[in-house]
Amino acid sequence: MADLSKFDPNSPGLLSNNIFGLPFSEEEARLVLVPVPWEVTVSYTHGTARGPEHIFKASLQVDLYDADVKDGWKQGFYMRESDRQLLLRSDYLRKEAELYLKFLSEGGDVSDNEFLRRSLEDVNKGTEKMNEWVYAQTSALLQQGKLVGLVGGDHSTPLGYFKAIGEHKGDYGILQIDAHCDLRNSYEGFKYSHASIMYNALNEVPQLTKLVQVGVRDYCEEELEYIRNSNGRVETFFDQQIKERQFEGETWKSICDDIIEKLPEQVYISFDIDGLDPKLCPHTGTPVAGGLEGPQVFYLFRRVLESGRRLIGFDLNEVSAGHDEWDANVGARMLFKLCNLMVKS
Repeated sequence: MADLSKFDPNSPGLLSNNIFGLPFSEEEARLVLVPVPWEVTVSYTHGTARGPEHIFKASLQVDLYDADVKDGWKQGFYMRESDRQLLLRSDYLRKEAELYLKFLSEGGDVSDNEFLRRSLEDVNKGTEKMNEWVYAQTSALLQQGKLVGLVGGDHSTPLGYFKAIGEHKGDYGILQIDAHCDLRNSYEGFKYSHASIMYNALNEVPQLTKLVQVGVRDYCEEELEYIRNSNGRVETFFDQQIKERQFEGETWKSICDDIIEKLPEQVYISFDIDGLDPKLCPHTGTPVAGGLEGPQVFYLFRRVLESGRRLIGFDLNEVSAGHDEWDANVGARMLFKLCNLMVKS
């Protein structure tokens, strides 16, 4: 255990310490955060690959008192350094992906372009290797008995963790906070696109028994058909339907009860920050008008735990470095709540 006798939780966060200014080593921490600096298949704006390092910097401004989980931080949170080789690989493949997407947007036929066919192959192989890296990192930590959180990067990053936690924990459900369904099959030709993460999870993770999506407001007909044909394996609470229920007098508590009723005993939270109102994350990869407020999400998460369900893992994705620190500031506060709820659970 770390010696906290000389640590003042009321003082400013020290750069010499770790995430949230905490004085824990990886060995001492109960919860280890794995940053995944990756955004190869992002199809709109970029900046999320450097999200983890900006969240780390902003986290030093987060006060350690959490009314929901008093002294949760004392169990130890630690964030690893971003893997520089992974970041460089992401930057390189993103350039290839950009050329490929530009060609597609101009009406080009990739089958006639050998260079771009190779680029597509490079991107797909690169994302497969990223998935393998995430699986290896998270699986090793789970074997050590650590609680694990993943910090992206774009939303393609947690597939390896989904697989690892299924192997270690058995059957579970995902509570997905997101503006998008992410149920597209090989979006734009990229097998492991950020827009395909849940499609891939449902097809490659046998322990994933249920997907409950909240806040979705940007989707295509193909995804809607997938949900309808899932035999209840996917339940989606669309943002428009949530808002209309509230406009007609329903409470958020009542809606949360309906959401939670669909979840199994073991729950993994996959939090794409674009599920929030974009005023809270204006530089995220694919912002969409509408969405949830921070306290709404915190209330839902707390109610999940109060229902007796167990939080077994989480990821926080699509926090962009952007042009200022606002996104990272909000992201750091979302992350602190997730960490606290994780150790409480």
